[in-house]
Parts: sequence; C-alpha cells; structure tokens
Amino acid sequence: MTNDNKIMNKAADNIRILAASMVEKAKSGHPGGAMGGADFINTLYSEFLVYDPENPAWEGRDRFFLDPGHMAPMLYSQLALIGKFTLEDLKNLRQWGSVTPGHPEREIERGIENTSGPLGQGHTFAVGAAIAAKFLKARLGNVMNQTIYAYISDGGVQEEISQGAGRIAGNLGLDNLIMFYDANDIQLSTKTEVVTSEDTAKKYEAWGWYVQKIDGNDVDQIREAIKNAQKETERPSLIIGHCVMGKGARKADNSSYESNCATHGAPLGGDAYINTMKNLGADPENPFQIFPEVQELYAKRREELKQIVAKRYAEKAEWAKGHPVQAKQLEEWFSGKAPKIDWSKVEQKAGSATRSASAAVLGQLAEQVPNMICASADLSNSDNTNGFLKKTKDLVRGDFSGAFFEAGVAELTMACCCIGMALHGGVIPACGTFFVFSDYMKPAVRMAALMELPVKFIWTHDAFRVGEDGPTHEPVEQEAQIRLMEKLKNHHGKNSVLVVRPADAEETTVCWRMAMENVNTPTALIFSRQNIEMLPEGNDYNKAEKGAYVVAGSDENYDVILLASGSEVSTLEAGAKLLREDGVKVRIVSVPSEGLFRSQSKEYQQSVLPAGKKKFGLTAGLPVNLEGLVGADGTVWGLESFGFSAPYKVLDEKLGFTGQNVYEQVKKLLA
Repeated sequence: MTNDNKIMNKAADNIRILAASMVEKAKSGHPGGAMGGADFINTLYSEFLVYDPENPAWEGRDRFFLDPGHMAPMLYSQLALIGKFTLEDLKNLRQWGSVTPGHPEREIERGIENTSGPLGQGHTFAVGAAIAAKFLKARLGNVMNQTIYAYISDGGVQEEISQGAGRIAGNLGLDNLIMFYDANDIQLSTKTEVVTSEDTAKKYEAWGWYVQKIDGNDVDQIREAIKNAQKETERPSLIIGHCVMGKGARKADNSSYESNCATHGAPLGGDAYINTMKNLGADPENPFQIFPEVQELYAKRREELKQIVAKRYAEKAEWAKGHPVQAKQLEEWFSGKAPKIDWSKVEQKAGSATRSASAAVLGQLAEQVPNMICASADLSNSDNTNGFLKKTKDLVRGDFSGAFFEAGVAELTMACCCIGMALHGGVIPACGTFFVFSDYMKPAVRMAALMELPVKFIWTHDAFRVGEDGPTHEPVEQEAQIRLMEKLKNHHGKNSVLVVRPADAEETTVCWRMAMENVNTPTALIFSRQNIEMLPEGNDYNKAEKGAYVVAGSDENYDVILLASGSEVSTLEAGAKLLREDGVKVRIVSVPSEGLFRSQSKEYQQSVLPAGKKKFGLTAGLPVNLEGLVGADGTVWGLESFGFSAPYKVLDEKLGFTGQNVYEQVKKLLA
C-alpha cells in the first residue's frame, strides 16, 4: 500500500535521528551513510518487504541482506520501528553485552539475516540466498516465492568480490534478487571520484543486470524502482540510488554538513549534532523517540503483513494437501537437523586418493540428500566434486532443477555464495577447490565460523605432492592456518571450525559423515591428490570421530608413538615396519582433527597420547601442525619452506617423507 509521502519522509527522518543519536551516545560509529540510506530502507520495510511479524523464521519470508555493516545504526533504527529493538537497545550501541554491536550480527529473531562488516561479502551472501531460493522453488514450487533484497555501498562495489557476485547473478538470471546501491559519492577517507571513475551502471548491464538510476532520497522514485524490479522476470536488478551522505546534517555554525567525508565514520559532535537534531525535528535533549505518526505507519504495515502472511500460509496449507511428500521435505530441510544418510552404500576402493574417496561419498550424497548443493571453482574434475556432478547437473539460467553450482574461477565469491545459501536455509552447501587456494577463502571461512553456519569446504591437493606444479600450487602453511580455527572458539564456546584430514579412503567416509552430522559449524575437509595405502586391516575407523585414535596393529608396551594426519599416517606405517624389524615397538596414532581430539576428556587424550612417552610427528605442512601434540616428549618432521617442482615421489625422497626417514628419525629420537 502506498503511504503519504509526508509521513514517509518523517519516518526516514526518524531513522536519521535515531542513527545519529546512537553514534553520538556511543562516541563511535558511522552516522553519514545511515542518514543517506534512511529513505530507501524505510520505503522497503513500510511498503514492500514481506515477513511474518509473529514468526521471524518463516521460510517463505523475503530477506534483506546488508552489505555495509558499518551502517548498522540505520538497520537497528529501522528494526526499532518494526518493534525488533527497543529504544534502550539503541542507546547501547557498541557497548559490552548489548544487542546492538558495532556491526550487525545474524539474529533472525531480531530481523538480522546476516553478519556484515567485511565489505563485499554481504551482497554476495544475498546472491547465494537467491540461488538457494531458486533451487528450492524448482523443487517445492511457489511456496518458495520470496524476493531477496540487498543493500550495497561504494566500498562493496569497489571490493573485488563484487565482480564475482555480479557475474554469477547476471549469468544465472537471478530475477528474485533486487539490490540497492547507495551511491553517495563519499567514502571514509575521500570522495569516490579520487579512487574510481568507472560507469557502474554499464558494468552491471554488461553482466546482465536490469539497472535503474534514481534519486535515492526521493520516495516516489524509490517506490517506482522497486516495483519495476519486482516485475523483472529474467535479470537481477540494481537500483542505483544517488543518496546524500549525512542527509539533514548541520555543522556547528548551522551550515550544511551534507556530502561531507567527516560524517562517514565519526559522531557529528557538539553543536553540529544539536543543530542536526533540530533540523530533523528532534528534541536534542531527548532524541530517542519514535514519532507518533511513524508508530502509526508501522502499526498499519504490521496489520497489512498479517493479512499478506495469512494468505500465504493458507496457500501453503492447500499446497501441502496436494504435495505431502514435498511438504515433509520442506519441514525437514528447514529443521536444521542433519539429513538421514545410509552410509553403508558408500563403496570405497582400497588405496585410492582421498579426493577420489571423497568423490565416492559425494556420489551417494547427490543421490541421498536432495537439498544439497555442491560447488566448485572450475576444478570439478580435479577436486573430484564431479563425483556429485555425475549424479546431477549444473544450475543454469532458467533451470534450477540441478544441484551443482559452477562458480567459475572465483574462490571467495563461491564461498560467500555458499554461505548465503546456508543463511537462506533449506539447503546444505559444499564447495571445492585446491587447498592452496583456501587462501582466497579465509575471509569467508571466518564469517561462516562467526555465524556458525554448516558450510562444507572441500580442499584437495593437500600437500607438496602436487609435485610438478611447483611451489605456487603446493600448500605448506595452509593446514596450520585453517587448524587455528579449531583452536578459536565461537561465541557458544565450541571449536569455530571442524577440520578433518583423513588418513585413507575408509577414514574419508567417516570424516564426511562427521561433516554431514555437524550442523553447528563449518567443516573443512582436506584431501590428497595421490593414492594412499590403506591403514592395517581391522582398523576401527569410527574412532576418527574422537579426532585422534590408536590405529589397529599398534604394539602393546610400545617404545614410541608415531602420529600424523592424512597421507603421512601410511608413511608412518612404512617406517614402523622397518622399526619393528629392528625390535622397536610402535604405537601409531591417526589425528584427523586435533581440535576434536582436544575436545575429548583428559582421560581419553591421555589414553591415546600419554605424557612422558616418546613421540614422533610427521606432517607435510609446518611442524607446528603437530608440535602441540608431541610436546616436549619428541620431535616433529615437517616442511619448513615452500615446496619445489618435481614428481611427487621424488619430492617424498628429497624432503624426507619416506618410511626410511621415519625409521632414521625415530632411531635418533630413541638413542
């Protein structure tokens, strides 16, 4: 319903007042952008965004993704107008224990769909959410007919990830995505013209977007642009809103403070703040108020939404009667529970590379988990995510009945799209590339960890054994980097990421099972390129669930413990054979996940790696990977430099990753 523009402008001013006052009280934050964007967000929430005021987690709701997290005061103020935050909450911006942190953190109950802060990621999450919505609509029909809205700033457009997001959304024809670009010509340190002279509209048009340019502070133009975007049926929409940074702001001398860099990242301060409040119709002594006519505006919208949602629920109930199987699927997929999988159907080939073993699992997941989407950054036939692809087909423009997302060469974009899918809910996303390129993905992994999203990161070619490709493609320090995330706790006190590196094909199946059962955090699965000998017969691979365990065939009354993860465990077995011939008794420990192992009881940890026993660790990464477990009781053989270009078997010999070297190093340790 169209509202009176006077009231709409009053509501936007209310957002400006609250946003500037929050920053002023906190003595920290970003008022300018929030003041410029107030007209768009108010128009969106008061007339267009469809959500259930009583049930924030309703799966059919529209979603709003904020990219510039520094514009938190705008979002919090808007959400206060719809009753999700109190005025007291707003007064506590950026304070210890408050529900209004400096950048928004995902909280569906309060209407916040995504944690945002690192520019460029937020709108890419929206692209992923739009893909998930299309995927689900292809399976469930119009019951999943929501629109994904995104808000981006100059900084988000400048971040390199915007190229990947723009390309993918345009290529897939995501007509359910509407993005507002707050083009206010001002950034933190400078005017935008100092750093960019591109034609943003033409750029997005070239990617296949429908682009409109408007006055971003004019309600009629905003309204018209959103309506036009909603009618678009083939392309994602970009609304370029030319907004005024710090709209309504006044300086200490009461001259205009609009379009000024100084308002971007600091409180207005002193007389400038007082003059701004007066200019916007607020009481500087008591600015934290919602005007009566604004309360009325949003009370009316609440009633409208109740009617809209009631109709949608009735349609859903009717649909469920005619589609009982799909109705059950919808409920299961949005339940947050792990899918039911018959793991006995996974058949592994002895001695295969763990990337191939992963492919065998992925083939079963493609058949057994109908709401799983697997992605690859142009490497499906190398990272073996094609095990999944062979059982489905690519997601393409106009046909989202497949379940494989071809991201192209864009690892960070791919990861953020998968995060967006998880944020949307209803789908289980996984994405693959070479382990060395996890470097491109760390900012996304961190955000997935912070939001506690169960995205599965598949990383293959896990060591210097990439061989002839040389040091650019050989991961050395990457395992140490991702294993830090096992040590970093999330805000629920759990390991922020589950990291697993399986020792052979059978352990790979167990690690994948752990990943699929992990619905609380991201999982990193690290796989080999080369074939790996199987662990001794009779090994109980289920013990991998404890993060580290004693491998079958280990000796009683052992002299030394040999420990490793991944392909190095079989190298330890080769060394143990030589040691035993020399009369040395050996215990071998596989450590697919140190973080998980350290989460076990002290008794269990001691039973596997007792203190005071000589220990030898072998890692194809930095020695630090195992030094914490070996401690003062032994040594670690690892790689301390970048890799080299040569066939992998030559590298094993040259770098000391052989049974013979294990034998020599352990003899030295025991001497």
